[in-house]
Amino acid sequence: MASGPERNVLSIQSTVVFGYVGNKSAAFPLQVLGFDVSTINSMQFSNHTGYKCFKGQLLNSDDLACLYGGLQENGISSFSHILTGYIGSQSFLEKVAEIVVDLKTKNPSLVYVCDPVMGDNGEMYVPAELLPVYIDKILPLADIVTPNQFEVEKLTGIKITSEDDAIEAMKILHSKGPNTVVISSSVFSSDGSITSLASTVANGKNEVYKVQFQKLNAVFVGTGDLCAACLLAWLEKDKDLKLALEKTISTLQSVIKRTFEKAKALAGDGNRPTPAQMELQLVQSKTDIETLPNIYNAVAF
Repeated sequence: MASGPERNVLSIQSTVVFGYVGNKSAAFPLQVLGFDVSTINSMQFSNHTGYKCFKGQLLNSDDLACLYGGLQENGISSFSHILTGYIGSQSFLEKVAEIVVDLKTKNPSLVYVCDPVMGDNGEMYVPAELLPVYIDKILPLADIVTPNQFEVEKLTGIKITSEDDAIEAMKILHSKGPNTVVISSSVFSSDGSITSLASTVANGKNEVYKVQFQKLNAVFVGTGDLCAACLLAWLEKDKDLKLALEKTISTLQSVIKRTFEKAKALAGDGNRPTPAQMELQLVQSKTDIETLPNIYNAVAF
């Protein structure tokens, strides 16, 4: 039987010892779906920052250059995709841009999926100097970008209060480089539901899709990392944005609902779940990642 295409992902983002954010959230679903994943951790913490404390280390740009240099010297720096997520310093992000340029020079068909992790709910949690680097150096290199609503507003300068605003913002992002833009989560409907929107430009035509779903009364950490990874996988496998969006949201909702139900059971009636109890039930969702039992339908508009 003929073998399929090589699917090798270099994933550069954060990691934790306990729980699921960054590379811990992204690598597992990619591997389940048939991708080899090589990880570089922009930081390694004991746990995510929602706990009462966290400890760990940050890589700097020299550390990143050292690791990538080792891959180059051993002839093991050939990838089909690069995925980036949380990056905490300007120099590190600028080095990432250099690495993407190098990888695309060696493999012009390489796909760069960028999750420009900068903040959420009106709050930046990376230094402000990263924003111009994303706009001027990263977006022109990215093939696919997966910001949340807050990040889209920062990248485009548009305040999103409606679908029309979101579509206009996605057009601006397209003009900066990416062929595919996915707003992973936005809230502007009167009922408080979450809308995920996806836009792609191909052969001069623009396709836009949306999926809506109800927000659960809980805070989940690592879902953006999971979203970017699943989108990378399904776009590569199906070559269809509508289908990839549907499968990605279906995976996210399956993991989130399992996590929420488990957390409520562990916490007991009337008690608020702890951060540890709210860690994503990712491994427990392996079968759902593979089989997608409940599909959320995307609507074209």
